[in-house]
Amino acid sequence: MKYSVIIIFMILSLNSSFSQVKEVVIGTYLGNEQRNYYGNEAPDKLDLIWKLYLGEGISPAYGNPLKTWKGAGWTGQPLYIREETGDYLILGAFDYNLKKIKAETGEVVWEYRFDDIIKGTGTFWENKKDTNPETKYLIIQGSRRGYWNDINDKYIPSLRAISYLTGKELWRLNSKRTKSYSRDVDGSALIINDTAYLALENGLFTVFDPDPARIELRNERLQPKVHKEIKYYTDYDAKFHKNDVVSESSSSIIKDIIYTASGSGHVYGYDIKSGKNVWDFYTGTDMDGSPAVTYDNCIMVSVEKQYMPGQGGVLKLDPSKSPENAVVWYFPTENKKWYHWEGGIIGSVAVNDAYVGKEDVHIAAFIDVAGHLYIVQHDEIDQTKTAIGPDAKTKYSTPKLLFDEKIEGTISTPIIIKDKIIAATDKGIFLYKIDLENNKLTLLDHIPDIEIDATPIAVDGKIYVACRDGYLYCFGEK
Repeated sequence: MKYSVIIIFMILSLNSSFSQVKEVVIGTYLGNEQRNYYGNEAPDKLDLIWKLYLGEGISPAYGNPLKTWKGAGWTGQPLYIREETGDYLILGAFDYNLKKIKAETGEVVWEYRFDDIIKGTGTFWENKKDTNPETKYLIIQGSRRGYWNDINDKYIPSLRAISYLTGKELWRLNSKRTKSYSRDVDGSALIINDTAYLALENGLFTVFDPDPARIELRNERLQPKVHKEIKYYTDYDAKFHKNDVVSESSSSIIKDIIYTASGSGHVYGYDIKSGKNVWDFYTGTDMDGSPAVTYDNCIMVSVEKQYMPGQGGVLKLDPSKSPENAVVWYFPTENKKWYHWEGGIIGSVAVNDAYVGKEDVHIAAFIDVAGHLYIVQHDEIDQTKTAIGPDAKTKYSTPKLLFDEKIEGTISTPIIIKDKIIAATDKGIFLYKIDLENNKLTLLDHIPDIEIDATPIAVDGKIYVACRDGYLYCFGEK
């Protein structure tokens, strides 16, 4: 009896030494399981509250064997977690480190080092079956493969689980060699109940158990248990795209179907009950953005200008219909070369559906590489126009265009918080106020001269965004 009391006391002492998580405000890329939430409140001004130097790292770049990357980039959105002791950000950076940061001051609490730069956004998961705080709260995070690793190496652990409270590594998952030219991980895991779903850049949609208590020995290394792997490309896709069948997007869910946009040119729908793909919409071109779910159970998919003769743009798809009848509308964007992109949209589409009622005006915002911020009413068709799809043949309806604001090209995703729109670009960050009753878009503030690829968040009147100058910025109204 005496020893039992001592053991119980030791467990209670261990648990009480950790701060408890109170609320997950932003727990994955674009906020939630439907990729349509960006924070609770945006400011009216962009005063600098604090900035933190994130560091730099070496990794390959387009056309260059190696280059120095500073700060953080695409998708690079911070997570935001409230604890009893304060609020914290989780962010992966180009210095190879995943960081836990105090939201109030920018002070780094801990760092965990990966093998290469971190481009994607992590996912926070609470394992409700676990009583140990160190393993109860996890961050599941991907990175590049490690530039010194050969693409054909047997083991490249580009996905890992880190303890949210301590920064301790809990497991590593091997990104297998496939016909894809990449073994990185940019997407954010979608976790439903106790199962994780994530399409890796090797083109394998992977269903796995994230619980560290159930890891198993595989390839002489402890890894999470993998339930299923499904190839999200065909042999034809690999040949047509010259092995560019990379899956970079984060999946979203409607009812029991998980939707994933793939660089192979497919939007797949995976039924979690049957464990099979039940839907396959084909564009043939690259799609890097994450599907945002709308209030009317449709998905917004961004389309890059690549591999197909038509223009890039945005598709609104109704996945309750067969793929050949699923297009609600298509909004094409300008074909204009920007860096190595030929046109279209690399980031995701933002919608205001999480902030308004069904009877309100529902808008979508997106920025193309040509530098246009488009705002459309996504549930209203323009009866005077039609649009030609990515195949340069098929005619579709097109939505009502509300605003076309010329700013600057970007691969970032704009965010909408109530009546505010925040757009991060190669020429800084723009803060807008939108008045839908009077059809008015007002620029409230603009911070120029910082290049941004990452996606911001806005919480409690502050904006957090990582930049390519090496810094994480906190903006708000002083």
